[in-house]
Amino acid sequence: MSYRDGRYSGLIRPFLYLTDLCLIIAGAGYFFDSTFDLLTFGIFIGICWVIVSMQFDFYQIHRNTKFITLMLRIAKQSVFFTFIVFAFFGYYYQLDRDSVFIFKYIGATMAAIATIKVSIFFLFRNYRKVLGGNLRHIAILGANKDTEQLKNFFAKRPDYGYRLKNLFDTNDSFNIQEFTDWVIENNVDEIFCSVPALTNEQLVELTDFADNNLRTLKFLPDTSAVLSKQLHYEYYGKTPILSLRQIPLDDPVNKLAKRSFDIAFSLLIIIGVLSWLIPLVAIIIKLESKGPVFFKQKRNGLDYNEFTCYKFRSMVPNKTADLHQVTRGDHRITKIGKFLRKTSIDELPQFFNVFLGDMSVVGPRPHMVSHTHMYAERIDKFMVRHFVKPGITGLAQVSGYRGEVETEEDIIGRVRNDIFYIENWSTVMDLKIIFKTVANVFMGEEKAY
Repeated sequence: MSYRDGRYSGLIRPFLYLTDLCLIIAGAGYFFDSTFDLLTFGIFIGICWVIVSMQFDFYQIHRNTKFITLMLRIAKQSVFFTFIVFAFFGYYYQLDRDSVFIFKYIGATMAAIATIKVSIFFLFRNYRKVLGGNLRHIAILGANKDTEQLKNFFAKRPDYGYRLKNLFDTNDSFNIQEFTDWVIENNVDEIFCSVPALTNEQLVELTDFADNNLRTLKFLPDTSAVLSKQLHYEYYGKTPILSLRQIPLDDPVNKLAKRSFDIAFSLLIIIGVLSWLIPLVAIIIKLESKGPVFFKQKRNGLDYNEFTCYKFRSMVPNKTADLHQVTRGDHRITKIGKFLRKTSIDELPQFFNVFLGDMSVVGPRPHMVSHTHMYAERIDKFMVRHFVKPGITGLAQVSGYRGEVETEEDIIGRVRNDIFYIENWSTVMDLKIIFKTVANVFMGEEKAY
């Protein structure tokens, strides 16, 4: 198996949000007098700006976005920015100024925002074209008119940052296994596949490979066929492309929102609960058995990177803790350990992992490293779970797939729920999972042992 490297900068879009909001507030401070309620204005306009920009994809600028699309989005954002500014003055505040003065503020602010946005747009294009940075190494499957057109497009547009490694003719001698081995050996980031060029069995095999090895797979569709609404449709030049999977948490803004919630929630638990609970639990653990208070174990997280996961020790120290899961009636569990595991208190130190950034409050539960290797080989699409950070709780856990993996169906069901969560993430879903987790603690769970 081979795993993707971190390639996208998660700071660019949040930086643009922050810069634009600073310009909006700084402009108001410059244009309006000292009696102006800058705090209320900043909160109102800031919230409205974020909502409008998300609605109109103002910050959704990708390497294949056209300049005219960028300018249209700036124009739409300017119109709605004008509406929300006048809405503020009409409802919250009476300004003894002519409306022309407000238009000057709006014009100057949007001009500054547009200048920065256009500058960054061309800066990145030239960065990819001239300096060869921010590149994606790609392979194209299928030799036909569409793939040849795509190949020529990438050759003519180096500013898109795609570098073609090879175009494969999928004739009778073509072998998927040899191709996937080549992809790994040549560190190919994305695969563009012509759908008509492969059989259904080959497409399934290629999809499984992309999922299990964290590669981006995109399809050149047969335009005469009916397209699935679940796939993401976009254009590279005049060539239509389908992306296999859209992950909401790949969006830096969504990632920032989830990380902000994780930090706030973990601090609340660490300060409000663990500050007094750790000394209490530590004394009880020490009184019953010798050994450390905390149990530390290596787990696989985002992009398959290993991290140290923390829990309250619930078992007597043993050499098989990193190899064998806890089973029903496990003799290794201490008396206090049974209570800690039944109430999930043993998991609370993982909020330190959340605060440090190794985990999230909600996400796919991480497995022991030895079990991760085993499941990755046995369970199809198991590796998809590592597209996002692991969580203290998750959709699989509140859907009945908690604890010991007793049958193959247990791990398959867990993976199925985890993939659904990854593809359909939302803040509302996270909150529902958290509330259900808390409810399950009080109601009790059959597999909490």
